Amino acid sequence: MCYSAQVIQAARKLHRQLGIRLDYAEIEKLFFRRLDNPSINISRGFEANFDDPATDEERRIKAAVDEHRSRIASKMEKDLFTQKTRLVNAERNLTSKETKKSREDARIARAKIDTLSAKLSRLRSTEPIEEDNRIFPFVYAGVIRNKDGKNLLTPMRYHCRPAGKPAYIDRQFPSLYNARRDNLEKFWGDQFGSHHAVLVVESFYENVKRHTMEHRELLTGEQEENVVLQFRPEPKQTMYIACLWSRWTDPKEPDLRSVAAITDEPPADIAAAGHDRCIINLKPEHVETWLTPQGRSTAELQSLLSDRAIPVFQHEILKAA
Repeated sequence: MCYSAQVIQAARKLHRQLGIRLDYAEIEKLFFRRLDNPSINISRGFEANFDDPATDEERRIKAAVDEHRSRIASKMEKDLFTQKTRLVNAERNLTSKETKKSREDARIARAKIDTLSAKLSRLRSTEPIEEDNRIFPFVYAGVIRNKDGKNLLTPMRYHCRPAGKPAYIDRQFPSLYNARRDNLEKFWGDQFGSHHAVLVVESFYENVKRHTMEHRELLTGEQEENVVLQFRPEPKQTMYIACLWSRWTDPKEPDLRSVAAITDEPPADIAAAGHDRCIINLKPEHVETWLTPQGRSTAELQSLLSDRAIPVFQHEILKAA
């Protein structure tokens, strides 16, 4: 399972590589929808495409981004004031009589103040950082799809809700950010062969058990420990990850465009690190064919997934999970 990835979604860079254009209509619709539903999580790296707007469309999108951040900042400032007041009251109480409740209130308030201050600082910062392009399930990221013969960079949620399925499938199957290759013609049959996309990826992250990674059995009394591994191709190169996407509709809900990365059996170095699945890295010469599946046979499409680019992967432990 690829639960997280470092993606490339800078439109100018992708235009040079693949001739893509921004899907302005879908982007503007999503960014203004977020003003009504701030729980919509859009990758900051995708928002960066509009930091220096050059057209009326880009200026409208930038205005929506700025308004969203202003509203979030205002809420954070109110929360920060609440926690600072809580801390002052707790410290005042501690000077007169130390109690467990006052100590706990002070501890919680300090922790929340630190967290909110860091988030507020990042929200206001204009400096890009690597984490801006790291995506997780349920985050919107820039995905390449073909529409009317043009490759467009469209924001889609990284967790696919197939058309026709009930909305609760998001909770029922929490791993739908990945589509198993051995299930493409079954569960994913409505998307495979018709709704293809590509995520452009620099590196990806997997959860593994430490004892599995170390090729040993659990020691007596040892508890399982999960670690996060970051996999990078060697030599450094761009990866074009085969995906499926769907447009989910409901008369009572806004349309949802969402995507899943296809996974298969892992190459030897991924397996040796302790993980049993891997995203499929298309060869660059296969990207255009993958993005235009209509009229192609299942055998041809499967052959693209088999004739993949398999670099050597280096990995490092990112953190204890």
